[in-house]
Amino acid sequence: MPETPMPKSLAQITDTLQDVCVMERVSEPYVLVLFGASGDLAARKVLPALFGLYVRRLLPESFLIVGVARTPYTESSFREKTGEALNAGTLSGSLKADWESFARHLYYVPVEYGSHDSMRALDERLRELEERYGLLRNRIFYLALPPPLYEEVTESLGRAGMARTEQGPARIIFEKPFGDSLDTARRLTRSIQRYFDEPQIFRIDHYLGKETVQNILMFRFANAIYEPLWNRQYIDHVQITASESIGVEHRAGYYDHAGVIRDMFQNHMLQLLALVAMEPPARFEAEAVRDEKSKVFRSARPLDPGKLKERWVTGQYVRGTVNGTEVPGYREEKNVPASSLTPTYAAGVFYVDNWRWNGVPFYLRSGKRLARGVTEIVVQFRSAPHRMFDTVMSEAAGPNELVFRIKPDEGIMQRFYTKVPGSRLCLQQVRMVFSYQGLKGAPLDGYQRVLLDCMTGDRMLFVRQDGVELAWEILDPVIKALSETGFPEAYVSGTEGPEGADELLGRSGRRWRSLLED
Repeated sequence: MPETPMPKSLAQITDTLQDVCVMERVSEPYVLVLFGASGDLAARKVLPALFGLYVRRLLPESFLIVGVARTPYTESSFREKTGEALNAGTLSGSLKADWESFARHLYYVPVEYGSHDSMRALDERLRELEERYGLLRNRIFYLALPPPLYEEVTESLGRAGMARTEQGPARIIFEKPFGDSLDTARRLTRSIQRYFDEPQIFRIDHYLGKETVQNILMFRFANAIYEPLWNRQYIDHVQITASESIGVEHRAGYYDHAGVIRDMFQNHMLQLLALVAMEPPARFEAEAVRDEKSKVFRSARPLDPGKLKERWVTGQYVRGTVNGTEVPGYREEKNVPASSLTPTYAAGVFYVDNWRWNGVPFYLRSGKRLARGVTEIVVQFRSAPHRMFDTVMSEAAGPNELVFRIKPDEGIMQRFYTKVPGSRLCLQQVRMVFSYQGLKGAPLDGYQRVLLDCMTGDRMLFVRQDGVELAWEILDPVIKALSETGFPEAYVSGTEGPEGADELLGRSGRRWRSLLED
């Protein structure tokens, strides 16, 4: 039998991958009912993601998107507003034709969220559209709304009989945050589950839809060379960073109540930690993966209030310069109280007290108005056990790093040391890089991925009820303890955060990886 020729270039390799790894297209017709359709989230994220899926031919031939909000749009004005959000006026060629075709799938119904009569009218309109286009009653409700409206809208949907259809149970999508404490999360769950069962509920965390985040599991469990090293014996510590150069922008009303820990740690940051720390699931299936993530949260070391300063630092940005532009401090932002103590930065040390990770610190940090917008996971290995080159070198070789870059420039990077050519003994640190930029075709963005998975019923990237509650159990004591300490530490916009964060690692002889490192 003749041998199969090996691909000779990256283009050939990616062509082969495109043939083998076909994206799953949504096959069943559906109606997606977008609550909050006139709002900012729908315009910036949800509608562009749906159009992106349509352009990629991943949506079924028969589907409708019905915008729902209090704003008294007509269907014509809703299509016009959606076109503005997508910059449809600048499209040309096939993209312009795609927009014109996509727009014909858009409809709009004005509602009052808490009104039973209004919801019944919405149901009648949906039935009319479903009958007109010969669609099965396969509905997805997307709540692109402020979290305080979740209970009211869910209650209205349930009372109107819309949690079930003739086709089967409807699906309902919630944006984060899911509650603002353990008590409110449990109360919200009880309210929702009066009408919707857990398998119908999809709690979105768009970070989990990013390609590099999904690749953490593939990288760990499909490559035998790393799994033997993935434990306390070889890994010194893990850093997880989600920094932003922007301020609170239009979210000041929400953000001043939530703060950085509720906004970022309860969902994005702890989810990333769980993917790094979890055990191999018995099967690559949604419930098996989510079981292992929940086990990580159950193993998290509780906060000892007496050691708060050893494990947590918070900060709040003040006036400074970001990317050459002078920006205001947090208390100078529109709709932020001048006396606000809300932290815009937090850094914390987490420990997972199980056999694999006992004693290994996980350092998590997130903040706004920092030097650069970066989201990454750095796995730092222990230094070589015998520094045989120290006596002949001015600087010792540092530890190896494995970096999962989630944004910008998604990819995976390994840092290690090699000899400089021609020298008798001189080491240099080099990088081995995998980048999605080198692959054919753009990957799905986070919202496209999670929307597609919801439509196909794949729950792996969505957070389960116990995962939400366990995360709040970890962070509720932290939020309470920090609220009693007074002022967060000030840090200048455009820097890497408060000095206390450096001290958090410095006490153990470690340092944060710079936000400006590649």
